[in-house]
This record gives sequence, C-alpha cells and structure tokens, in this order.
Amino acid sequence: MTALARAAGILCNDARFQRFVAQRIDLPTGQATASAAAEYLRRQCRIDSRRQLDTDPAAASRFAALRTDFDAWRGRIATPR
Repeated sequence: MTALARAAGILCNDARFQRFVAQRIDLPTGQATASAAAEYLRRQCRIDSRRQLDTDPAAASRFAALRTDFDAWRGRIATPR
C-alpha cells in the first residue's frame, strides 16, 4: 500500500472523519463506522478500492478535494470556495 491508499485507510478510522461522513449522509447516530466511512470515500472518489488512489490521477484529485472539505469542516482551513 502506498501513500494515498494508506492515508485513506487512516482517515476512515479517524473518529472525526466518521462524524464528518455521518453528517454528509444524514446518519441519525452522528457517528459512521470505519466501514461506512470507507464506502463513502470510495463513492466520493469513484473507486472500487483505496489502492486506486495511487494509480488513478482523477481519483487522487477527488480524494484531495474530499480531504480539503474535511479539513474545512473541522476548522483546520478556511472553507473552500
């Protein structure tokens, strides 16, 4: 597993990202599971496996946009335009 695939795996296990996902999919519990977060990530990046993030430039770009949205959601950066 290389850099982006590894980063995606770490992200899906992050409780803050799981809350971010829960809000995006209107999950009433307010907390998605790691599996639900991984499914959300694959859907948003339009991939079947996180490994594709390391070989598909378009998927890598979508992953970068998702990470930017997440960083803005948690207040690490200004909201993207």
